Amino acid sequence: MTLWVFGYGSLLWNPGFPVAGRTLARLPDWHRSFCMRSVHHRGTPEAPGLVLALDAAQGAVCNGVALAAEPGTEEATLAYLRERELVSSAYVERMLPLELSDGRQVEAVTYVIDAGHEQYCGALSLEAQARIIARATGGRGPNDEYLHNTAAHLAELGLADPDLEWLSARVQALKA
Repeated sequence: MTLWVFGYGSLLWNPGFPVAGRTLARLPDWHRSFCMRSVHHRGTPEAPGLVLALDAAQGAVCNGVALAAEPGTEEATLAYLRERELVSSAYVERMLPLELSDGRQVEAVTYVIDAGHEQYCGALSLEAQARIIARATGGRGPNDEYLHNTAAHLAELGLADPDLEWLSARVQALKA
């Protein structure tokens, strides 16, 4: 049985585990949003950055990629993802139904935001997000690098995300 993982942010460009295949996918009733304060990877406790998370929203759709783990690596893949994604418990691991571009439906490991967690910040305006992203840096590098990589990979895949496109342009302008 294939272990599927839904990529909607950094997993698009840096899965970190052996991938046997990838296909475009849609996750209904969730949207991609810079709604999680990052105090480890893209910010610090003193100056948090922002990272993407899936925020529940009835009727929304998040477009991304379904990543099939290399057969035989399922246990190691889950261990790796849990170490990477569950570092602060702001994400919750869920098995959610994805609609693949070929019409199949699969269950995929998906990391969603815990809206009750102290790192949740779903009410920030796009301008406030841009100002935070433009200045933050964490253990994995500058926050704007994360934004630009994700926006570029979504564009390469033909997956328009107007909010990320606006943020990417605004952050570039703020840093100019």
